Amino acid sequence: MDSANVTARPGMLEDILERTMDAANEFIERPSFKRLTSLSISSLFSASWEYRNSDSGNWRTRMSRILDVLAEYSIGLLITIDEIDPNLEELIDFSATFQHFVREDRKVALFMAGLPVNVSALLSDKSVSFLRRAAQHQLGRIEDADITDAFRETIEEAGKSIGDDALSLAAEATGGFVYMMQLVGFRTWIEAEDSSVIEVTHVERGAELARRDFVNGIIKKTLQDLSDGDIAFLEAMLPDKGHPSLMNDIAERMGKTPNYARVYRTRLVEQGLISAPRRGFVEFEMPLLREYLMEN
Repeated sequence: MDSANVTARPGMLEDILERTMDAANEFIERPSFKRLTSLSISSLFSASWEYRNSDSGNWRTRMSRILDVLAEYSIGLLITIDEIDPNLEELIDFSATFQHFVREDRKVALFMAGLPVNVSALLSDKSVSFLRRAAQHQLGRIEDADITDAFRETIEEAGKSIGDDALSLAAEATGGFVYMMQLVGFRTWIEAEDSSVIEVTHVERGAELARRDFVNGIIKKTLQDLSDGDIAFLEAMLPDKGHPSLMNDIAERMGKTPNYARVYRTRLVEQGLISAPRRGFVEFEMPLLREYLMEN
């Protein structure tokens, strides 16, 4: 099976076509971009050429042609899309078109990854309702031991080293959240610059910048998209100071019935903002969300 790996960004559809062509280069012949349109022979030989993109048709048509060729060799195609953005029109168009490939029984598979809040928003779009039937897996929080192992291996493979104190601080700064691992690792690496050893000071500054990035890029945008009821539910959790909140207490603080509060509980769990550690209780799942609400 060939694969096309892309990120959800403008130009994603063309990127999928290009990555597919590259992956199946030995089976798919790239088209010519010029053709002879006329030829005349008189006292002077002349020829006329038309330069054009011979990949005519919309994205679905062009992609279908590629899948037809791959099918002749019994080759399937896996498409992976990272950092999904529910506001990206191309992603909606792709998802709506992909279901036709499935209905046509083509050998295609799709793997999409993104923040839980973005996944939830994408699945709520009526154009891609078929995705709701796809298997979903939420990573949740990662154990500190796994985070430290990942940091250490990545740093050492890149030719640097890191002390135990700095490593523990970096792991703690992630809050067990995958995206924060990327931010803390990236920012810390930049702070270390040409140093062969990543020190505690590098991690402290890197973690500070990572938190800023996360708040500005994720927390603020997420809160903007929430309803007043969602916000009220989250604010009703704040008096518990980070400890699991009892659902009955939340409903009482909101001035609503338990059934009313459970509607927002379900919504916020699906978006990855809170989790249910045990029956009747919820707690903050997204790192820095509680701290931001406390400060604002």
